[in-house]
Amino acid sequence: MSGGARTHHTQGTSEWVPTRDGRRLYSMVLLPQQPNSAQDTIAAPAPPPTTATTVIFEAGAGASRSSWAKVQKEVACFARAIVYDRSGLGRSEPDRNGRTLDKMACDLCDLLEHFGPGPFVLVGHSAGGPIVRLAASRKPDVVAGLVLVDPADEAADALFSRKFRCMEWLVIRVGWVLAKLGLLRHLHGSSIIDTALAADVRDDLLREGFTTRVMATMAQQARTFLVELETWKTNPPQTADIPTTVISGGLANKADGMPEQVRAQAIAAHVHRAAQCCQGRHVVADRSGHLVPMTEPELVVAEIRRMVVKGSDCS
Repeated sequence: MSGGARTHHTQGTSEWVPTRDGRRLYSMVLLPQQPNSAQDTIAAPAPPPTTATTVIFEAGAGASRSSWAKVQKEVACFARAIVYDRSGLGRSEPDRNGRTLDKMACDLCDLLEHFGPGPFVLVGHSAGGPIVRLAASRKPDVVAGLVLVDPADEAADALFSRKFRCMEWLVIRVGWVLAKLGLLRHLHGSSIIDTALAADVRDDLLREGFTTRVMATMAQQARTFLVELETWKTNPPQTADIPTTVISGGLANKADGMPEQVRAQAIAAHVHRAAQCCQGRHVVADRSGHLVPMTEPELVVAEIRRMVVKGSDCS
């Protein structure tokens, strides 16, 4: 920026995070004392007090940091709140060596190292749920809690059906063509880009969320994601000792891939997941389908706050 001018961004201060294999991940940090007023500059923010809990958000399959904007700004009122883009999404460059579930969890572990020492509460939506579970199993000493928001779960058999997988690939292929033609944002933007979002967040979503690169990254992830997740039926990540809240969308919706049967299986899987944890909790977002962070952000914030307070009481 010229002339020393500063531009403030709703989601905070930008920071590049190096990975162990030399890539960089784009993140944005809101500190608890300055919610909604950080500089959008590539600079490291001042570290928080060593006892402060940090909340890190993991987005869904094709989503960027922007999908957490409504939740992040409210969480920043009581904790350091960090969003980031996985490789190939948002502003993070693609990973040419694959996007396996294992590798995405490794990247999240690199974020924990970068923003340490913790403790951390990890919040994952949709495909982000398994990613935070796997990362937490590898770093249980620094993870104080998990909040899983309508997560993909290995206990939901519908995810592994031929019908679901065929539909997933159809959506990706059609989406790539629409993105190539510049039509994807017009067809799906209205269902994702809420007018209640801040203008800078809407601009980011419109610029970054409907590109062929996003669809290519989704295809890269989809090649192995469900295959890896299915192996968890017999060998799941060990997170039973980590306090875990699972939030289910309460509404069935064919448009977001969750018709009645799939929704019922998802909720049953979420109840099961919470029951596997010594401090498990299951909550239903009655007014939401799959996009709970956008449709009921206040519920997600309340559950994160509850987890942060629980972690503070135990520290």
